Amino acid sequence: MRQFTAVVNPTAGGSAGAAALLRVARLLREAGAELETEYSRSLAHAGELARRAGERGRAVLAVGGDGIAGRIGGALSGTGTPLGLVPAGRGNDFARALGLPADPAALARVLLGHEPRPVDTIEVESAVHDRTVVLGSVYAGVDALANRHANSARLLRGTASYYAGALRAVTTWRAARYRVTVDGRVYEHRGYTVVAANSGYYGSGRLIAPDARVDDGLLEVVMIAEAPRLLFFALMNELKSGSHVRRPQVRVVRGSEIRVEADREVPYGADGEVEAALPVTARVLPGALRVLY
Repeated sequence: MRQFTAVVNPTAGGSAGAAALLRVARLLREAGAELETEYSRSLAHAGELARRAGERGRAVLAVGGDGIAGRIGGALSGTGTPLGLVPAGRGNDFARALGLPADPAALARVLLGHEPRPVDTIEVESAVHDRTVVLGSVYAGVDALANRHANSARLLRGTASYYAGALRAVTTWRAARYRVTVDGRVYEHRGYTVVAANSGYYGSGRLIAPDARVDDGLLEVVMIAEAPRLLFFALMNELKSGSHVRRPQVRVVRGSEIRVEADREVPYGADGEVEAALPVTARVLPGALRVLY
């Protein structure tokens, strides 16, 4: 029977993480699994706790949203330690991409009965991040600014905070000139954002890259060009279904190494937490993480 170490950030999302873990923990223990819980002081501390647990031969449960999932997944990338997710955040986009069930009983069955499967991770390199590893996507532009606004929201939660953040970001955004290099091929791009996606989802359920797969050794690169604001808001609405990729303002290419530069200071983000300014390079690490899903 598996031995689990659950890593929870008690300050993130109020008590949602602890409550989600309680519902699953009882079912795991009733089935005979051993479960210990570690409470992290920060995302960096969560990564340290996860690595220590892996060194003791334990599977690690990341309890929370995409931030803690990305930090723990990055810490375990390349180690062989199995990772399980207990989604309890605002977005839960990587869990959504894996098709993990929301029902605690169904999730417990996955964690107990499924064998770990290899998924890709993303190595991020910039002036601020020296080979930081994340899971979902790297996005540079208005969406990174929107995420910053969403993270600072006090009254709104979940998807509402992302939409409010996006509205605030778009009203002040001016198109940037990007230089995007994908496996050595250069694309000149003027617009709103460039997204290098491992997971198809970001921003609390928005299907930014419908054809992205977490285990194909490639990143889906989505470039959204400059457009009138009303058209851009229509395009944003289409992110619910992924139909935006049929718009002429959207270009999609694929590759294993992507470098994004811009003609002015443009923010980039990753997994809802990692944040800095361009330029940034994202490299896929094929099959680097073993995940229970």
